[in-house]
Amino acid sequence: MPREPAGVRVYTVCDESKYLIVRNVPSLGCGDELANLFATYGPVEECTPMDAEDCEPYTDVFFIKFSQVSNARFAKRKLDESVFLGNRLQVSYAPQFESLLDTKEKLEVRRKEVLGRMKSSAGRPEGLSHHSPGQGSSAGNSHHQMSSNKRIIFHPSR
Repeated sequence: MPREPAGVRVYTVCDESKYLIVRNVPSLGCGDELANLFATYGPVEECTPMDAEDCEPYTDVFFIKFSQVSNARFAKRKLDESVFLGNRLQVSYAPQFESLLDTKEKLEVRRKEVLGRMKSSAGRPEGLSHHSPGQGSSAGNSHHQMSSNKRIIFHPSR
């Protein structure tokens, strides 16, 4: 049976998290194997079954905590809808488990990433751009267009 194309989902920095919930894990006592699989994408601080979560018969739900959001993002992108011991995993972010400190750290890391991208694009010679021709930028003003698209204002509350 052909697989249906996956829908496109856009995540904001607030949706992403270093905490993941993994559903549809076979009930075979395979928590260590699951932890090892996710650890290939970065250091896993915690991998525990979530007994209170509703799930399909003969499946488990696991809670996974990465040390960094970037590792969780990479793992989710690669492992969501992948097959693990015969079952298709359902991986989702779990920002509801973040502490205030986790959220502040995540926003600060993202702010630094964006500022780094803005600085690297500002140093490019006029006319060079990451835009493809179909994105509405002409060769004469592509640098200006790219800069105006990347304006982000960040006011951290103190």
